[in-house]
Amino acid sequence: MELTAEVYGVELIPMGPIIYYTENGEDIKVNDTVIVISEFGLDYGVVRIGKRQMSIDDIGYDLKPIIRKATEEDLETIEKNKEIAKRAFEVTKQLVKKHGLNMKVLYSKMMVDGSRLVIYFSSKNRVDFRELVKDIAKEFKTRIELRQVGARDEMKFIKGLGLCGKKSCCSYWLRSFDSITLKHAKRQQMMINTAKITGPCGRLLCCLKFEYDFYIDALKNIPDEGSMIKYNGKDAKVITVNVFLKKVTIYTKDGETIALPFDYFRGGNNVEIVDDNRDNIDLDITDDVFNGEE
Repeated sequence: MELTAEVYGVELIPMGPIIYYTENGEDIKVNDTVIVISEFGLDYGVVRIGKRQMSIDDIGYDLKPIIRKATEEDLETIEKNKEIAKRAFEVTKQLVKKHGLNMKVLYSKMMVDGSRLVIYFSSKNRVDFRELVKDIAKEFKTRIELRQVGARDEMKFIKGLGLCGKKSCCSYWLRSFDSITLKHAKRQQMMINTAKITGPCGRLLCCLKFEYDFYIDALKNIPDEGSMIKYNGKDAKVITVNVFLKKVTIYTKDGETIALPFDYFRGGNNVEIVDDNRDNIDLDITDDVFNGEE
C-alpha cells in the first residue's frame, strides 16, 4: 500500500526548489509566509503549492511539519533579517575583493532566529574562503555558511535573457534542472553549433529538453540520418529525416534518390538497418557514399 501525506510546497529562496512540509492544523494558503526547519535551522519560506496529497516515495525525503504560519512578530523579524542580509551581501562583496578571491556573491539570507547567515556564491575554481568567513563572522557575530552553486543556479539569482529574447527559463519559472546533452540536440535534428545551443550560463539550453520526448516518440523505429539500410534488397543510405513531413530520403547504390513515408518503416516491410550511424549527420551526395560499405 502506497503511503501518502498532505503537504504544502514551500519556496525557501527565490526560484529555488520546492520543499514539501506537512500541515500543522493551521489554515495556510498559497503565498503565506511560514516558519519551517530547513537544513540551516529555523528558516522561513513562502507557500507556493497549496495543500495536496502526495506519495511519500515521490517526495523522496523525510517530511517535516510546518512549525507555524508567520505571526506579525515573525514578519517583523524577517524584514529586519532581510536588511541584515542585504548589508551582508554588500560587505561580503567588499571582503571578496579585499582577499582577492575569484568568486561571485549571489544571494544572502539570515535565519529567523539569527543563528546563521547563509551566503550563496559561484566560482569556476576551488576557493579557500576560510579567512573570508572569519571576517564576515566578526562583522555580523553569527555563524556563517558559504554555499557554492553551479552555473545554472547562478542564473536564478542574476536573471537575464535567453537566446530567444525572452526571460531565461531558470530565472523565472524553472526550479529544477534535467541533464542536457548533445543527444537532445541531435535527436531534434539541430545543427550542432554550440553558440546557438548554449545559454548565458555557458551550459546547453534547458529548452532542449522541452520537446525531446515528442521527437523520441515521432521518430520511433525511424533510422537516423547517415544510417545504412536495405531497401528492396539494395544498399541505401539515409540522407534526410523530416519529422514534420514524416518522410525519409534515401540514396541507393544505384544512384536513386527516394523519399519514403514514415509508415514504410512501421508497416511491416521488415526494413533492415545495416549501420545506425547516429553521429554521422553530414553527407555529400556522391557515388563515394558507399565506399567501404560493401
